[in-house]
Amino acid sequence: MSNILEISNVNKTFGGLHALSEINLKIEEGKIHAIIGPNGAGKSTLLNCCIGRLIPDTGSVMFNGHDMIGMEPYDINHAGMVRVFQTPEIFPDLTLLENTMIPALAKRDGTFKFNPFAVLSKENEIRDHAMSVLADVGLDRFADQHAGSISRGDKRRLELAMGLIQEPALLLLDEPTAGMARHDTNRTIDLLKKIKERGMTKIIIEHDMHVVFSLADTISVLAQGRIIATGTPDEIKNNPKVKEAYLGEEAEDE
Repeated sequence: MSNILEISNVNKTFGGLHALSEINLKIEEGKIHAIIGPNGAGKSTLLNCCIGRLIPDTGSVMFNGHDMIGMEPYDINHAGMVRVFQTPEIFPDLTLLENTMIPALAKRDGTFKFNPFAVLSKENEIRDHAMSVLADVGLDRFADQHAGSISRGDKRRLELAMGLIQEPALLLLDEPTAGMARHDTNRTIDLLKKIKERGMTKIIIEHDMHVVFSLADTISVLAQGRIIATGTPDEIKNNPKVKEAYLGEEAEDE
């Protein structure tokens, strides 16, 4: 297997705060790589450096052999790296179906500029695809509802649908099950396993260890801006340094 993403010697400071220190990660194509750690460890900062929302002070982010540092976020998205955010970024006044169609329309046109005069109802092929993706995430019955009216957990699933319809090479998921009931969390786990079978690579930031240990092929642990361990789920569960820094008794409960 080749590496789809290679992060090398990435550092990021905010004033005197070292948010990321000498981050080195290799993400294997077709795998699920989880990044865990306490709040404030630098996990979301790392994803923002990958997608162009932040520029590291030093280092490189190589995606499919090309350095993403300095590229605009929409160009990185167009290259095939898509992020689903911790706080859902949706269009609350549009329906779930329209929200899901817009990223596909933008990517199809190659510019990520949406034509506000386009009539979404006439885009039958993308409409059908959007309905299929909404069905995958369990939201098809709400397709005609305005996105602002659904629960926070359903908004998370809607944004997941907006990412999936783009069919990215690498999907970055920032706490994809936050706000979901256990039933919906398990459904999301099953969906992400199914997507893995299609070959889509994923990086997942997650605090729910049930999700992490159910999905991840590899886990990296961030603490105070540094990676303190990387390994298989069993290696991470049994790593004394990781238990002390983060897992505590959670690993024993899995």
